[in-house]
Amino acid sequence: MENVITGRVWKFGDNINTDIISPAEYMDASYEVIGQHAMERVAPDFSHNIEKGDIVVAGKNFGSGSSRETAQIALLYAGVGAVIAKDYARIFFRNCINVGLPVITFADTDKLSQGDRIRVDLLSGKIEDLTTGEVFQGSRLPEHVMAIVQDGGLLAHLKKQKEEGKL
Repeated sequence: MENVITGRVWKFGDNINTDIISPAEYMDASYEVIGQHAMERVAPDFSHNIEKGDIVVAGKNFGSGSSRETAQIALLYAGVGAVIAKDYARIFFRNCINVGLPVITFADTDKLSQGDRIRVDLLSGKIEDLTTGEVFQGSRLPEHVMAIVQDGGLLAHLKKQKEEGKL
């Protein structure tokens, strides 16, 4: 995984729950199909127009609702490179780490606009709006958590640890 992600902003508001991110009727589908229906409740064109690496930017309480991981899988398989939100539902945040989806907390997501191109440095939390030239500071994940994301999620990380004799 790259430590710097560049993509367009897909902007969403507050309280986007897991049923909005990943509609329940596709829970048993393949990951590819789940990804094709990501965010369709609020942005029907999302999965058809997203470019690999684009970045979801949201308000407060992103990922509330159920603890199922299909929401994170939907975003990954749709092509989302990272999620930036004011704050997250706790289980959603952890499940993002578990599947290898980078997440950054940034209180001023209102300063980022739909369609802007941004560059996110996952190691530092720096967010650069390439459209406006503004630079912001978001959170950064601790090194041990970033290692899980860089390895592609918790299972891949544990497998790597075992292969390296660290488990």
